[in-house]
Amino acid sequence: MKTASVKELKDELKYKDEKELMEIVLRLSRFKKENKELLTYLLFEAHHEDDYVDSVKANLDKQFLSVNTRNIYYAKKGIRKILKDAKKFIRYSGNKETEVAILIHFCKLLQDFQPYYSQSKVLRDICTRQIVLIKVRISTLHEDLQYDFEQELNMIDY
Repeated sequence: MKTASVKELKDELKYKDEKELMEIVLRLSRFKKENKELLTYLLFEAHHEDDYVDSVKANLDKQFLSVNTRNIYYAKKGIRKILKDAKKFIRYSGNKETEVAILIHFCKLLQDFQPYYSQSKVLRDICTRQIVLIKVRISTLHEDLQYDFEQELNMIDY
């Protein structure tokens, strides 16, 4: 996700009414370090959730390609950082469907991260914890979405 400049944010805020601005600022006040990223999401990407999910998935793909694979320690550290970033993007959205889609994609990428995934109990445990979380979130969704996401989840070996 590309963060907008302060000028672009300011120009976009001109088109919001007072009530919308109050909601944005109150939600923004909950976050510290990632304020500009959250504001970018709220102003430019919140109305296009599917595009947002796709951009986050592409970002995860790129991050997995850049993981240091010289040592399993650095690989695990890189994976934890990727998961932290994924959770940050999920938190911006606040949408359970987005959360499930991003976490399923993360688990698929993690399982394709060979040979480290099969060698490391830590990486398998990370995946297992995310799958448990995915199952909990799926249970709160609409029945049609539950079925679709469960089909995707069944394609992951755990």
